Amino acid sequence: MTKKLIEIASEIVNIQASKSAMTTEDISSALREVFSTVRELYRAECGEIDLRSILGPEPAKAPKPEDSIQNDKVICLECGSEFRQLTKLHMISHGLSVKEYKKKYGFSAGTALSAKSLSKARSKAAKKRGVPENLKKYMEAGKLARAEAKEAVAAKAADTGNKKRAATKKRK
Repeated sequence: MTKKLIEIASEIVNIQASKSAMTTEDISSALREVFSTVRELYRAECGEIDLRSILGPEPAKAPKPEDSIQNDKVICLECGSEFRQLTKLHMISHGLSVKEYKKKYGFSAGTALSAKSLSKARSKAAKKRGVPENLKKYMEAGKLARAEAKEAVAAKAADTGNKKRAATKKRK
């Protein structure tokens, strides 16, 4: 028992009409469009026409993760859009955080999701402002402060230990 094309189209439009409010003009237009589409698909199935002529060219394949970060652009592996930098806001539009995106596509945590030329320009500007030297000074000061804090904690622990021993000796 095969259905006629008009029956298939009318069932599809009937389901559409039951799910949302449609005017008679909307129903008539939808029926024509669905029937036309079903007829083209049937003709493609029978070999009368080439299916690619109906569907159009195949969408471009997403690049490999390692190829998505290029000199002048970054290609989003979720949607294929090109940017100079993939931002947190764009990742949210795909329901991902930047961390989740990097994990999903195998990027290391330190990989910048920006075009190589943009990263180079930022690096050059930071070097011009003296950031690397200042960063080294800051890091060395932090190490020194942590070492001093560690020594202070050790000295306090030793002092507390000596007081406990002295109190124990007094009791005896």
